[in-house]
Amino acid sequence: MDNKVVKYSELKNDIKLQNLVVIKRDGRRTPFNSEKIYNAIEKAILSIGGLPKTYNIKKIVDEVLEEIVRRFEKDIKIYEIQNIVEHTLIELGEQAIATEYISYRTNRDMQRDRNLDINFAIEKLVNRDESLVNENANKDSLVFNTHRDLTSGVVAKAIGLKMLPKHVANSHQKGEIHYHDLDYSPYQPLTNCCLIDFNEMLTKGFKIGNAEVESPKSITTATAQMAQIIANVASSQYGGCSADRIDEVLAPFAKLNYDKNLKLARQWIEGEEKQKLFALEKTKKDIYDAMQSLEYEINTLYSSQGQTPFTSLGFGLGEDFFAREIQKAILKVRINGLGTEKRTAIFPKLIFTLKDGVNLKETDPNYDIKQLALECSTKRMYPDVIMYDTLVKITGSCKTPMGCRSFLPAWKDENGVNIESGRMNLGVVTLNLPRIAIESNADKNKFWDILEERLAICKDALVYRAKRCGEAKPENAPILYMHGAFGKRLAAKENVSQLFKNKRATLSLGYIGLYEVATVFYGAEWETNNEAKQFTLDIMAKLKNCVEKWTEEYDYWFSIYSTPSESLTDRFCRMDKEKFGSLENITDKDYYTNSYHYDVRKNPTPFEKIEFEKDYPYYASGGFIHYCEYPVLRQNPKALEAVWDFAYSRIGYLGTNTPIDKCYECNYEGEFEPTKKGFKCPSCGNNNPKTCDVVKRTCGYLGNPQARPMIKGRHREIVSRVKHMK
Repeated sequence: MDNKVVKYSELKNDIKLQNLVVIKRDGRRTPFNSEKIYNAIEKAILSIGGLPKTYNIKKIVDEVLEEIVRRFEKDIKIYEIQNIVEHTLIELGEQAIATEYISYRTNRDMQRDRNLDINFAIEKLVNRDESLVNENANKDSLVFNTHRDLTSGVVAKAIGLKMLPKHVANSHQKGEIHYHDLDYSPYQPLTNCCLIDFNEMLTKGFKIGNAEVESPKSITTATAQMAQIIANVASSQYGGCSADRIDEVLAPFAKLNYDKNLKLARQWIEGEEKQKLFALEKTKKDIYDAMQSLEYEINTLYSSQGQTPFTSLGFGLGEDFFAREIQKAILKVRINGLGTEKRTAIFPKLIFTLKDGVNLKETDPNYDIKQLALECSTKRMYPDVIMYDTLVKITGSCKTPMGCRSFLPAWKDENGVNIESGRMNLGVVTLNLPRIAIESNADKNKFWDILEERLAICKDALVYRAKRCGEAKPENAPILYMHGAFGKRLAAKENVSQLFKNKRATLSLGYIGLYEVATVFYGAEWETNNEAKQFTLDIMAKLKNCVEKWTEEYDYWFSIYSTPSESLTDRFCRMDKEKFGSLENITDKDYYTNSYHYDVRKNPTPFEKIEFEKDYPYYASGGFIHYCEYPVLRQNPKALEAVWDFAYSRIGYLGTNTPIDKCYECNYEGEFEPTKKGFKCPSCGNNNPKTCDVVKRTCGYLGNPQARPMIKGRHREIVSRVKHMK
């Protein structure tokens, strides 16, 4: 046996080293781990083109450990370890390795400093760095107001990193976690996404700017007010804003139209039946026009962040005449498209609720509207569908998600009334799960240990988010706190935290890459391995257990969120590829798999995908979506209905991903061909954004990759999905 191996093993187990604590740059104290020294030296060897097996790394580590044991007993600072490694390498004549090791540390320190340097951040923006200008697929970085927002954003990020607890900022910069929306928070105490309390605002009135707005007297005015509310709410927070059960909220205002129309009919038309018929038909037209206006207004709005407000409209449960007509109008307007070319609207995201006894079965009173929703989904991909009974099992109640997938849990006020609208999310911190798996070297004990350490950082990051949001004043965002968007209306000097505490608001622990984690331990085909799947569920159970403890400790509702990772899927993978190299089926794809999803490259059927994924949302009840890939469905809505019906008792929330691209030069409709530069018409080769409409699902919502650039990782994932779609 190699004596050095024995010596290394003995040194690793030295009682002094086992009790030694490492003090990191950010002040955190962690147990000493000699393997990190080994790995760092091995990486330096690889970086200079050497082969680790030709070097006696254990001998180098022995020398380092001997000096540490000799000089330190209780704790050691991280820079002291690095100095010892550097000196040892030089003394042993390993100049090339020492140079690379020192260079790596220096570059890391420089990168940390640059992330805090506002001038460097501005320079990256001026040079149109992809990670900045294409971070959000819903932002057109070419327009002035967006560019202005990006400019203020890079400044806010630099300041925000300095405001964060040091260990949180350090972990974010290293790619271990991601503190979302640093361009807005914590520099400003902004909240994330919300369910706007439209019923409160439309029935009691509100104020925007200098205008005192009274309750509308028609559905046309109500939808116009909705658009103004959405624009103002979107400018007062940084996440999505949603309308829950909008058909039921707007139905009373449509009834006002009917009453007016009936009164008019009685003035000019004889006969009660004809009068009622006129009033009904005129009201239907009023409803359609109002919903069409709302669609156009939302798509032409720009918030102060320089983007179309991310808006979701939930509907489907209303059963009276007016609610039914509103549902039908929403769907018909979307089917008809925008403008003379009838393009697919990206916003608002439509979310249709299926409920047994209301619209699920042929015998249900609103089954005809389900058929219209199916037609709309085959032609425009929206609406996504909520499965009422299953969502109640997962979250405790049925409501529209905030943005694309952030769900609120059931919550009752002091009077025992169930409250959904007027509540909000305070922010997301996402965990890089594949990084932990890679660092563990497929050792499960080590995986759980690292996970525990990272979760502690996430907890501190989320608690800081909540504390910072609580520092806002009602005057900072009157539309939210004083005029009804968040439900309860506060006075100017009241404490905003009362709207967050008692578990009224949520904080989200995000995650991505369960597929890659299981691949590290079980290989790329793990989905059919029951032991592998159970391991991923054990991970989710661990996360769930942690947030439940945090909820009781801090009185905010901490929840697990299946992060959409629009740009994060690229950032985490890119950083891990730089750190660990190209790992097959992990980092070599250049993107990480979204949340808990089945690997799309394996081409599962919708039924297989739903059956596989159905267990995860019970843990990730704070944010989730399932979506299935289909061929062109325009002529076969019954196929989609079969999937919806299958999904109803299994999952809570389902999206459709089907080809709906259209070429306006040759009138081709179907799937455009993916290329390195974008997408082109397979019939005539057209790739001009002005004469073609290319719409793809991006992390749960729709985007136009042809008209707006996106980061490389996101483009590669979409191309991968397209290539593997049946």
